[in-house]
Amino acid sequence: MAPHHAHITVLPLDLLIYIIDRVPEPADRKSIRLVSRAFHRAECLQRRDLNVIRREALGMLIRCYGAIESLDLSACAGLDDACLSTALGGGAAPGLRKVNLSRASGVRWSGLAAMVRGCPRIESVDLSHCVGVGDREVAVLAMLAGLKELRLDKCLGVSDVGLAKVAVGCPGLEKLRIKWCLEISDLGIKLLANKCQNLKFLDISYLLVTNKSLHSISTLGRLEVLKMVGCYYITDDGLNYLKNEKNCNTLLSVDVSRCHNVSAFGLVSIIEGHKSLRKLKASDCYVDLPLNCLSKLGMLTNGFHTLKVDGSEVSEPRLKIIGANCKGLTKIGLGKCKGVTDENISELVSNCADLKTIDLTCCHDVTDDSLIAIANSCKKLESLLLESCSLITDEGLVYIGTCCPNLQEVDLTDCDLDDSALESLSRCSELMKLKLGLCPSITDDGLDYIAKCEKLQELDLYRCTGIGDDGLAALAYGCKKIRKLNLCYCTRISDQGMKYVSCLPELKDLELRGLTQVTSLGIVAIAFGCKNLTELDLKRCSAVDDLGFLGLARYAINLRQINISYCNISEQVLIRLLWNLRCLQDVKLVHLTHVRKEGFMLALRSCLDKLKKLKLPTILKDAISPALIQILQDKGCRIRWVDKPIPFYMKDSPPSSPDP
Repeated sequence: MAPHHAHITVLPLDLLIYIIDRVPEPADRKSIRLVSRAFHRAECLQRRDLNVIRREALGMLIRCYGAIESLDLSACAGLDDACLSTALGGGAAPGLRKVNLSRASGVRWSGLAAMVRGCPRIESVDLSHCVGVGDREVAVLAMLAGLKELRLDKCLGVSDVGLAKVAVGCPGLEKLRIKWCLEISDLGIKLLANKCQNLKFLDISYLLVTNKSLHSISTLGRLEVLKMVGCYYITDDGLNYLKNEKNCNTLLSVDVSRCHNVSAFGLVSIIEGHKSLRKLKASDCYVDLPLNCLSKLGMLTNGFHTLKVDGSEVSEPRLKIIGANCKGLTKIGLGKCKGVTDENISELVSNCADLKTIDLTCCHDVTDDSLIAIANSCKKLESLLLESCSLITDEGLVYIGTCCPNLQEVDLTDCDLDDSALESLSRCSELMKLKLGLCPSITDDGLDYIAKCEKLQELDLYRCTGIGDDGLAALAYGCKKIRKLNLCYCTRISDQGMKYVSCLPELKDLELRGLTQVTSLGIVAIAFGCKNLTELDLKRCSAVDDLGFLGLARYAINLRQINISYCNISEQVLIRLLWNLRCLQDVKLVHLTHVRKEGFMLALRSCLDKLKKLKLPTILKDAISPALIQILQDKGCRIRWVDKPIPFYMKDSPPSSPDP
């Protein structure tokens, strides 16, 4: 060991752990553990969270970090029963409390059984979007007597039988999500409510349940959050059951959005029965909100702070009543509401000075007067959503930029603003998320202003055709923390702009759809410079050829999602690309005219074990081997077939076959 590192070895282990605890950034932690073996040993003992993206490293990492309490495998491509059993079945992580297996489509009952045997102290499991998970898999989890949280969203094979197993085996369950589990009925909900009296959080969104389920749920004396979005068969009578005295003081949040058979009378039942309610979401339910219904909101005196009524009729007296009865509101959702005008927005915000989030999406009559009223009243504003509010101008945004120093999120999509608006927003030093799509008047000068927002993490410039390479240079210099960037159809951008983008070290999600001036040189620069890139959209980037895709295959090793539809890639390079991207899980391959059906089959065989989502044109449905399709589906890959015609300019394009 070098002499200047020798002093580290004499530090006690507890002191090294103390040092690591004071380093919050993952990149800095990585640098520390590379300093010496002493720091590495200390982190092995100190680390409690682990996120694994490569299955071949899972076993080694579990053995190394045996003290972990939380394990995230949602991005681990190709995870299957054998891998999970080997890593966790031997008890290498006895203290494991939380496991995230979301979208781990290859995991079935045998892998889960090994995990349960090796880690019996698990309290939280996430199996959401594991479409192959059914009653047998859920029955295995029922062996975890200490299970407190379970997520089964879109586990389509789970029925009342599996839910009954969980209810009987895990009586201490506190949080359960069964959204889109369409095989679950009123019977399963009844047994759940009988056995799991400690439930605090329940999501039954989009289930085909009726009022009988709400009658059962009303007996849960500790329930705090109830979500039932899109439960078509639930009516006002069902909501009336929730007035049960047993949970009248516990329920804090209710979401009945898209429950089309629920009327304002049902909403009144919830308000009258739960005076401790803090969040009420009823979007896309009501054409009209009666005044007597809104006046009941004044009964919610114990910290009511969130109201979403998107898609309703809210004329001036209605917003005035909301403001008068809900002075503690911090979030209001009025997206696509009819009757929203400057006058009633002024009435609302004058009474609700604590508002932090205001959603006025598609409120087409809103003008600068509303922005001035918001700026003058809502000094704590953090999120302002104004998509398609085409009457606002930079004059209103001047007030927002000056009076709302805590603003973190702004959506100005389709507002047709120019650079002056961005000059106003540049005063918001806390800005982290900005959407400017469909604003063609914005130019590079506007991005110069935005470059002053050093905390910016997400920027949407979809179809901002006025920006070019110089604007990206300003962003790359001033906004080093950008993680998500949408440049789709910004047709003035060229390879030089890609070189600037490649200087964004934290970039993870990049959309370049329709950039016809970007060639393989620009894509290679992105692949080499953006080491953290996980999602890339190159659809209709017609100037990118095999050289660019080879660059991605070599350098973009962390890519999980890629769209190369309508691109000029040969079948040899397609095979290499899908083979080399070891973390790849989601790929879109529509109309690759240089690839034969045999090439598609070879390419898909090269990534059988890792794909979770695949998009292909319907013209290949009969060309690809049914056996191959079945293998993909058996491994948990969801295939989407799209019926779109081949563009005329691609029909006669000559095939390319360079030596890869």
